[in-house]
This record gives sequence, structure tokens and C-alpha cells, in this order.
Amino acid sequence: MSANTMYNVSTNPHVLHKDSTQSIMRDVTYALIPATVFGIVNIFMHSAAAGINSLLTVIVSIASAVAAEYVWEKCMKKPITTGDWSAVVTGLLIGMNMPPRIPLYMPILGSVFAIIIVKQLFGGIGQNFMNPALAARCFLLLSFGSYMNNFLIDGATVDGVSSATPIAILKGTAEGAYPALGKLFIGNVGGTIGETSALLLIIGGLYLIYRKVISWKIPVIYTAVFAVFMLIFGGHGFDLNFVLCEVFGGGLMLGAWFMATDYVSSPITPNGQIVYAVILGCLTGIFRVFGNSAEGVSFAIIFTNILVPIIEMYTMPKAFGREGEKK
Repeated sequence: MSANTMYNVSTNPHVLHKDSTQSIMRDVTYALIPATVFGIVNIFMHSAAAGINSLLTVIVSIASAVAAEYVWEKCMKKPITTGDWSAVVTGLLIGMNMPPRIPLYMPILGSVFAIIIVKQLFGGIGQNFMNPALAARCFLLLSFGSYMNNFLIDGATVDGVSSATPIAILKGTAEGAYPALGKLFIGNVGGTIGETSALLLIIGGLYLIYRKVISWKIPVIYTAVFAVFMLIFGGHGFDLNFVLCEVFGGGLMLGAWFMATDYVSSPITPNGQIVYAVILGCLTGIFRVFGNSAEGVSFAIIFTNILVPIIEMYTMPKAFGREGEKK
């Protein structure tokens, strides 16, 4: 072999695995579908107009993410990667993070921002330094806060689904009767389109563990640390019902199982994943207890994504043996 032979090195992460990017992203899509369908049907049962808008939101989010990736790569004369399903996952996650009555141009704008600004401008798949879907959600929250925090379904509180999320009611920033834990776990509560059913999100996460797409470390440790934080600092004493409501309400299950575990923006080292999950749990607790917002999952994951290179630098396993002395 010639010394001048050139090798084409693929983008990180460099992990020997029998699965392809396409098969992994397809599994993630399958795992997200039950919670998405449940959310849309649940909203439709309370308001047909809101349910239809929710369905369209998910569709246009996926379509605009795939279209943005195709157009950008075509214009830049790069290989077309829309077939790897990564843009589908990004668009689906953006749609799931939208409230039921969101104007359709907003998820389109979010998908374009996620694909072009966060993903493609940094080199495409494997090069983005933060989760594109969460970056888009934070971008929309900062740009269109009144729309992104409006969870009204039909202009009034209907049954268990109200204008406020359970987390907002728990924090005391909104009025309403907080639903029973079982109702919250199943998902008949207010929230974004795909975050309400903790049960289906956990089932989807367990499917990914079974398929060896993700490890249990990040979602389980993240959730456990957050629960302990809320027990200590939540202001409700040793109230397990309050803690479980905080765990199953809001976007924690969606974030812990499907966005904190993103291959590119999470640590690859085993110890790094533990450190990463602990920081996530603490930050989410800090944002929820001491911040103005009732949520905090999105900003906690985005902030910790930025710390990943530092986490990996300090948790990289040492090479076996040591270098001999130079003579």
C-alpha cells in the first residue's frame, strides 16, 4: 500500500456497530410514533380543529426538515443524505415539541433553523454540537414565546386537558386542578403534542434499549438525579406524589429518552455519560425550581450539550500501559 494513499474518514461518532445510521434513525422514528399518535388523538377528542392542526404540525415539521436538508445539499453540491432518516427524526421531534394551536409557519421555521443553522452549517450529520430539534424549540421559545406557551385547545379548559401544563400548575404559575398521577402517566393532560404520555414515551425508550440503539445510563440516571433534586429542593418535603408528577409531567420523559441520548451531542465515554446525566438532572431541577419557566428540560439539555467536549476530555479512558523512557 502506498504511503500516499488517501483515506476517507467518516464523521463522528466512530463506533463499530452492525447498524447503519438509517436503521438507527428508523428505530427512533418507530419508537416516537405511539406517543405522537396518542397526543394527536387525545387533542382531537377535545377539539377537532386543534387535533387537525396538531396532525398538520407534525407533517409539515417532518416535510420541511427533509426539504431543507435536500435543498441545502443540492445547492451546496453535497451528497444527498435525506435517505438516512435523520431529518425525519429531527422534524418529528420538532413537531412533538409544538403546542396544539401553533401557527404552521412556526414549525416550518423551526425545522429549517434546525437543519440548516444547527446541522448543515456545522458540517451535516455527526458534526452538530447540540441537538437540532431542541435548538429549534429554544429558538422558537425565545422568538415566539406567547405562541409556544399557549396550550389552549379550544379556548377553554376541557376535562383534564387545560390551557396550562401540569408542570405550570405545580409551579404555581397557572391555575387549575392538577390531574391524578395515573391520568398524568397515561397522558390525558395539557402539553405539547408529543410529550404528554409518559407511558408511551417510556415504552418507546425501552424499545430503543432492546434494539441497542441507546444505553439505559443517560435516561435512567438523568431521571433519578432529577427526582432526588426535587425531593430535596422542590419545596414539598418528602412528597413522592409531587416528585412523580414532576417526573412524568412536562417534557422530561421525551427529553431524557429521545433527545439527551442523541449520539452526536452526548458523551461517548461510559463515565462521561454518567457525568452528563447527573448534570442534566441537576440543571433541570434548578431551572424548574428556581427559574421563571415551569419547564427547563430543553435549556438543560442544550447547555449540557455544550459541555460534552469537556466531559469527554476528562472521562476518556487511559490507554493500557505507559510510554517507555526515551534514551
